[in-house]
Amino acid sequence: MVSKEIRDIIKNYLEAYNSFEIEIMVELLHKDIIFRNISNGETTTETRGIRAFRELAEQSSTMFSSRCQTITDYSIINDKVEVGIDYEGTLAVDFPNGLKSGDKLQLKGKSIFEIKEGKISSIEDYS
Repeated sequence: MVSKEIRDIIKNYLEAYNSFEIEIMVELLHKDIIFRNISNGETTTETRGIRAFRELAEQSSTMFSSRCQTITDYSIINDKVEVGIDYEGTLAVDFPNGLKSGDKLQLKGKSIFEIKEGKISSIEDYS
């Protein structure tokens, strides 16, 4: 069972993500935040610390005109919270892989959160 406090931290983070509120996202993070994006089993992005995370979040926010992560389920694995995610985003720019501005992305994945001292200390996004 995931505590209400932890669910609220994760929910607030995702609401800030969905609405491009980078300052609120950062406020919910531990100063030593580690972020990883893993796609098809390979780490495509990794940041350590608030400054690097903020830079990535600001860069990413310019790539989408809208985005929404919806939680489908929660589970506890060791001391981490695994969250099932349905993701939908509309591109704001053309991508090198041929996707164009205005194209919609729909993905299913999961995010694994670790909480330390009431803040998110680790996020791993899997797609």
